[in-house]
This record gives sequence, C-alpha cells and structure tokens, in this order.
Amino acid sequence: MAMPQMNLSPAEQAKLQMMQEMEIEMMSDLYNRMTNACHKKCIPPRYGEAELGKGEMVCIDRCVAKYLDIHEKIGKKLTAMSMQDEDLMKKMST
Repeated sequence: MAMPQMNLSPAEQAKLQMMQEMEIEMMSDLYNRMTNACHKKCIPPRYGEAELGKGEMVCIDRCVAKYLDIHEKIGKKLTAMSMQDEDLMKKMST
C-alpha cells in the first residue's frame, strides 16, 4: 500500500521502500506457512473428491482463524517487549 511521500529525503524514501518490501515478504511468508500448516492438518494426502468436504472446509476455516489470531498475539507481545527494551535502554543512558 503506497503511502504519500511528503517531503521525504531520498534516504528516507529508500528506508520506507525497504520497510514496505520487508512487510510484503513477511506477509507472503505468513501466508505460505499458514497454507502449508492448514493443508497438512486438514486435508488428507490422498484426495477422494475434487472439491473440499464440509469437514475439511470447517477445519481449514478454524485453522486459518487460529493461525492469524496467534500471529497477531505474538506480534503484539513482541512489540511490547521491544518497547520495554527501548525504555530500558533510555533509562540506562540517562
């Protein structure tokens, strides 16, 4: 998602571009891991039908919901820990 680049220096624009690319890469990795994990958990290795069964669909829906919920919780926890580390470093430097 492009953000307006109001009065950013070339270095700031490059940093913003790098951050956007890293976010896209991380989301792509999340999607691939989630897809692999939920496919392995919910769909048998030998397909009996071309379409997903009701049980498989419910399993995938729950798996994806849990995966995204946990991802969000971990992200919040890591952000909080990072902020605590920053606060600690500020206190140590003053």
